[in-house]
Amino acid sequence: MESKSSGFGSNDLQADAELSLSEFTTFLQEIRDQPAWRAKADREMDYCDGNQLDSEILARMSEIGIPPAVEPLMGPTIDAVLGLEVKNRGDWKVLPDAQNDAEDVADALNYKLHQAEARSGADVACSEALSAQIKVGIGWVYVGKESDPFLYPYKVEDVHRNEIFWDWFAKPDLANARYLIRRKWFDRSIPKLMFPDHAELIEYAGSGWLGLDHTTLTVDGGTSTGLYVAEDQERGWSIEEQEWRDMGRNRVCLFEVWYRRWDRVTVLKSPDGRVVEYDKRNAAHVAAVAGGMLQPELAIVARVRLAWWMGPHKLSDTPSPYRHNRFPYVPFWGKREDRTGAPFALARGMIYLQDQINALHSKSQWMMSARRVVRTKGAVIGPDELFRQEVARPDADIVLDAKAMREGGIFKVETDLQLTQQQFQRLHDSREGLRRVGGIYSEFQGQNANTTSGVQFNSQVEQSNQSLADILDNFKTARTAVGELLLSLIIEDSIGRQESVFINGKGIRPDKTVVINEPALDDETGVRYLNNDIERVKLKVAVDNVPSAVTFKQQQLSSMAEAFKSAPPQFQPIMLPYLLSLMDIPDREDMVRAIKEVGDSASPEQVKKLIDQAVEQALIKARHELEMAKIKQQQPVVDAQVRKLISEAVNKGVEGMFSATQAANQIALMPTVAPVADQMLRSVGMHDYDQPPIVGGVPASVEPVALPRNTDPLTPTNPAVGLDRGIKGGQQLQGAISK
Repeated sequence: MESKSSGFGSNDLQADAELSLSEFTTFLQEIRDQPAWRAKADREMDYCDGNQLDSEILARMSEIGIPPAVEPLMGPTIDAVLGLEVKNRGDWKVLPDAQNDAEDVADALNYKLHQAEARSGADVACSEALSAQIKVGIGWVYVGKESDPFLYPYKVEDVHRNEIFWDWFAKPDLANARYLIRRKWFDRSIPKLMFPDHAELIEYAGSGWLGLDHTTLTVDGGTSTGLYVAEDQERGWSIEEQEWRDMGRNRVCLFEVWYRRWDRVTVLKSPDGRVVEYDKRNAAHVAAVAGGMLQPELAIVARVRLAWWMGPHKLSDTPSPYRHNRFPYVPFWGKREDRTGAPFALARGMIYLQDQINALHSKSQWMMSARRVVRTKGAVIGPDELFRQEVARPDADIVLDAKAMREGGIFKVETDLQLTQQQFQRLHDSREGLRRVGGIYSEFQGQNANTTSGVQFNSQVEQSNQSLADILDNFKTARTAVGELLLSLIIEDSIGRQESVFINGKGIRPDKTVVINEPALDDETGVRYLNNDIERVKLKVAVDNVPSAVTFKQQQLSSMAEAFKSAPPQFQPIMLPYLLSLMDIPDREDMVRAIKEVGDSASPEQVKKLIDQAVEQALIKARHELEMAKIKQQQPVVDAQVRKLISEAVNKGVEGMFSATQAANQIALMPTVAPVADQMLRSVGMHDYDQPPIVGGVPASVEPVALPRNTDPLTPTNPAVGLDRGIKGGQQLQGAISK
């Protein structure tokens, strides 16, 4: 392998060197020499699950006639601690690690982390790891990316303790561990899909090289050279075959090996605490060093790599697929032995008392049904074994030998009830002792047996919390590490990708949208950069001190309601949105926003005025709508009346036009009528808008003409005078009228 060199010095360590078979074998041999704690942990877990009587104990009990009895107190006692975690569980919270870092980026990542926490199953995985941590002293959680593209991209799951093997001499957080190995069995078809380039090797090695034509194997070239070397390595490997191959079930065991290589590199430290590896191809790094803004330093750092092995066969060896440069497995430590470092927890101290409880139960049941017989030899008729079976029955029928009894024979059946009462007292003491050795008092489980006041009850609960403080603190540290790994995966997938994140204020805070990795241009220098660059913000993950469980929210609601009642009136509008935010009601956020808008925009007098105006406008609108409805209902009648008026106006107009035409004809024939008509109209008040005369006088030279008789009923002629005499006759008629 070529050595990797940094920008300012040579590399003495091979950071990119792959894991060799001899080194992998050394890891497995170290694991074999580690303290034997796993069998004991399995037994402790069986006790917690209620499997407390093995076949050997059951056989001995059957021989002496003691009935098997189990009172599994270990499980419920430890479950009380697990319930404490669920009740007081807090959410992860992303905080900027420096004052000048953008709060918006932290808020955006906080939203994405909460979403990943809910959808990746992180809370369930941490709870399962806590169960193993409390019971046997060690639990594991895996944080990685989901290989199935149809599922959520991040996966958080608990891993069984017997699948994980680690560097025994490393720190508890495995920061300096040389290796961590996960050992898991698969059907041969699965590894063939995972490593298609080695499908042939997996098939033949998994089947014990059955079906392979060994005549094709050669060390001098050919397609089967790799198989020849693999089979040769397998024959000389010191690890037992059953540890990685199961030909009967068609399975193979894969070893997922995470290991570290150390490298000497050059790093740059910024004034705000950021540390980056120097890259001579990065113009910004070169300019910062040349300008004296940053000083390069040599440091030894670790590089994490991942190798996959199937027995002695290496299937893959690559650098870590994650940017965080850590093992993706988080240990949840309970307690560790001082000399060996082997993990243990509450179950170890409870096993003896649990065995005693089970034994006392069995012995008490046996004593309550046991019979002690005192008899003279020969006093009972029949074999002794038949007599023992008969005397044990509640309806025993025992036949005595009359002769033996007459000769002074003795036969007595006794029971020792006093001994049973002693057993019961010891049983009670053992039950209490089992809780005490775990640091869990009765009050912690909600059993107020001996306390006489609420203060004493709370004191007992607080003592249990103090006894469990060390384990619960370890759990908090491990859960924070899970959140950091999950946040690192989120940041890794978000680098350089512009994204808008909507942050819901839930009515308490204003809603906002944060745009991360937004391209921008510096107006002064003309340099392009990313606004809210997610890669450059230094962040940390903390566990929120405020629990998010439903029961805790109910307690908060009760306390807030009491405080709201006793608060002064001027403070109640401020407290009301926070009180509503704790209620599990529909449209809670909309209600909080509406109340805050009203409270922020107007005083009580203004609110009352706005309400009055709104009511008045509503009434006006209601009356307007009512009038419009009436008009719509009356519209057909109005339309009919309009049509009638139009029709009548047309008729009147036609009649008036006809009358006017007739009058004009009369005036044209008799012009002297016009002044008389005008005088009559003026007498009734009509104003004449036309300049007289409208019709000129008749010239004197015009001779009268014979006119036809007028037959119009509107203007009948005088039958005595008539119009048949012409204009002259009309003049005579006018003279007659004047007389």
